[in-house]
Amino acid sequence: MLKRALIIALSSITLVACSSDKEIKKQSDKEAATPVVNEETGVETEDLNQYPLTGMAEKVESMNRAVAVMVNNHPKARPQSGLSKADIVYEVLAEGDITRFLAIFQSRMPKEIGPVRSARDYYIELAKGYDSLYIAHGYSPEAKEMLSNGFIDNLNGIQYDGTLFKRAGFRKAPHNSYITYEHIKEGADKNGFDLNRPPEALHFSDKGTINGEEANSVMISYNQNSLFNVVYEYNEEKGRYERYSDGEQTIDYNSKDPVLVENLFIVEATHKIVDDAGRRDIDFESGGDAYLIQEGKLREVQWKNVNGRILPYENDKPVSLLKGSTWINVIPRSPGLTGSVSYQE
Repeated sequence: MLKRALIIALSSITLVACSSDKEIKKQSDKEAATPVVNEETGVETEDLNQYPLTGMAEKVESMNRAVAVMVNNHPKARPQSGLSKADIVYEVLAEGDITRFLAIFQSRMPKEIGPVRSARDYYIELAKGYDSLYIAHGYSPEAKEMLSNGFIDNLNGIQYDGTLFKRAGFRKAPHNSYITYEHIKEGADKNGFDLNRPPEALHFSDKGTINGEEANSVMISYNQNSLFNVVYEYNEEKGRYERYSDGEQTIDYNSKDPVLVENLFIVEATHKIVDDAGRRDIDFESGGDAYLIQEGKLREVQWKNVNGRILPYENDKPVSLLKGSTWINVIPRSPGLTGSVSYQE
């Protein structure tokens, strides 16, 4: 039963976050010295490193370079392959009301990723923030110039269609281009791209008390196209959000694993149409209003661009992410758009 629902116009945010203070008792020296055992590995966490983009424990320090892949989100491309293993995913509008994913992998590399779609300049800049090897199939004129001038190490299906990039027979172009991690490594080796330079780590905190409004269900709509409505439903048992597009749960095409999200970060940015094809310019430099949603709670924060990374801030101080995956939905802050964000308890 719906207890509370709130629709927010994209041009302004008026949420008032509620908070409650809870006293946390200090552990005794003996308790503090007690080793914590990782539930999945059975290994004491003090003996573990952390993956830089998820904060999750690992026994051997990960030297993997981040790989950022443009993933198609057209209804004919769903369900996609690889998204359930991404550390960070940006969902951003391309032309029209269609969104596209920039999926960043570092802690886990799926066997296959796709369908792979074409590059835009702002996706390239977001990938650069994590020193990623950038994977796309096609490009806009602005993106082509950036890639041709060596702005970022990249592999593109225009050059490698039929070799590194394979066409799936069960889908039609342009929704059928796929790449495997083995082919990414092969392409990196051919081009002399270093895959052994991990990105600078993000800041994480352990799960604890999160203050904010109850938000067990969060919906994001992009204009009037319901095919791209996104709903995140909090699974209290798992402590993570499940993602749905147009009423269908987002799962992996091959493994059927669901996308599960610890950190949902919704940011407002100014969008402008810049050509007759409907391509956009998106302001990822100025910062602005945002929502950070974790453990069933929503709070109003701000976002800043820190060395190419879109990160949450509160009262001009950085906010730590919970350990796990992060999905960043970018919504327009522009006159005349009818998209919205809503949530309910």
